[in-house]
Amino acid sequence: MTRTFAFDLDAFRKDLDGIAIEDNPALVKQKSRDFFWYSPILKGQLEHVTGDLVATPKDEAEVIRILKAAFAHDVPVTPRGGGTGNYGQAMPLSRGLILNLAEMNKVKAIHPGRVICEPGAIIAQIDKETRAHSGQELRLHPSTYATASIAGYVAGGSGGVGSIRWGGLRDIGNVLRLRVVTMEAEPRILELTGWELHKVMHAYGTNGIITEVEMPLTAAYDWVDVLVGFDQWMDTVRYCDALGNADGLLLKEIAAIAAPVPHTYFLRHQKFIPEGKSVAVLMVAPHAMDAFLAFTARAKGEVLFRADTAADPKGLPPAYELAWNHTTLRALRVDPSITYIQTMFAPPTHIEKIETITRLFGDEVPGHLEFVRFDGKITPMGLSLIRHTTNERLEEIMRLHEENGCPIFNPHRYTLEEGGMKQTDLVQLDFKREADPKGLLNPGKMIAWEDPSFDFAAQKTYLFPGLQQTG
Repeated sequence: MTRTFAFDLDAFRKDLDGIAIEDNPALVKQKSRDFFWYSPILKGQLEHVTGDLVATPKDEAEVIRILKAAFAHDVPVTPRGGGTGNYGQAMPLSRGLILNLAEMNKVKAIHPGRVICEPGAIIAQIDKETRAHSGQELRLHPSTYATASIAGYVAGGSGGVGSIRWGGLRDIGNVLRLRVVTMEAEPRILELTGWELHKVMHAYGTNGIITEVEMPLTAAYDWVDVLVGFDQWMDTVRYCDALGNADGLLLKEIAAIAAPVPHTYFLRHQKFIPEGKSVAVLMVAPHAMDAFLAFTARAKGEVLFRADTAADPKGLPPAYELAWNHTTLRALRVDPSITYIQTMFAPPTHIEKIETITRLFGDEVPGHLEFVRFDGKITPMGLSLIRHTTNERLEEIMRLHEENGCPIFNPHRYTLEEGGMKQTDLVQLDFKREADPKGLLNPGKMIAWEDPSFDFAAQKTYLFPGLQQTG
């Protein structure tokens, strides 16, 4: 459901005097888009979406000015970071203002075990500065490491590289503090910690604008990119599962990707990957390499590539840009019919479930698993590719996964609830009412706000539990 807001754009603009504004329609549309086109369903639904104006604040004071003016003039506001989301999170369904936070990009302070940043700080830049300062790095990052902003990651992401060791953003301790500005007549500044963070994490900016992020750090390593090949897909799966459970081995990334995907779509690595090989994509700590190689030899894995001994690794993308949704992106560049789904294969029967799904779909749904720590257990999360034919078949594939005990986190929906990542409940709704009483923040993304009859009790698996569950 998309609401229409009536507002006087010229009057609103006058209140923003001195703040950087962009109204060129082509540039506004560019800032109104993310990677929604990964989904053929969202591509049809959101292709036309654009805002009316882009404002680029330079500091928190300007954010407050913008939100106060928007509230006074009933202008919807959609926050944007790097624009690297996949579900239309940062797309203005009700037009209005795009709040571009890219210029608020400073790393403000680095301490032992933690870093404080402005919202638009690019994740790769944060790591560059923390490494130089004290040999530390962020625990987690998305595959869009080079372009994603830290607040965009917190507000729209769920996990990523590092999740094999640290779990996901949902896990308490993986975000330390958020500073948030409310959308009210007199915007307030909230400092959120602990379980309170779940009010705005993975909420797409529907209930506050993040102006400062404090994240935990860990020791930085010169991670070694490694590709390990197997002739059989399920051998790759079992190897990655065992590797994730090898507690003495330090890895930052473990992904299993089924043939023919690696040879066909990893074009710059193609010379290292024989046709027919399924591949484990890995990032290994240098000091763990000898033990890792012994483990891999016992598993009869073939080391196809390792960055620390490659004759000419220049020009090759890092391992994390072969994994997570960069796998989908590389496939899309070769075959525009490719899309994907997000699935959980819950232990202890995860191997059997993967075997069932593989038999059921074969080459129509090539396997792609990201191994993560989920509630303390090593769990394969599927980002399986799909050779898309019709939307009806895509929906049927997702239904068959669910019927076989494999919950879907649907990347072909743009609302919080339908995507299955974040559970809304009365506590979440009450916070939205408090922080955004007119519903001007990123409207259309939270069904519970738009639809008074929404059923909170619907049974579904969510990555981010409701606030009632978190206390």
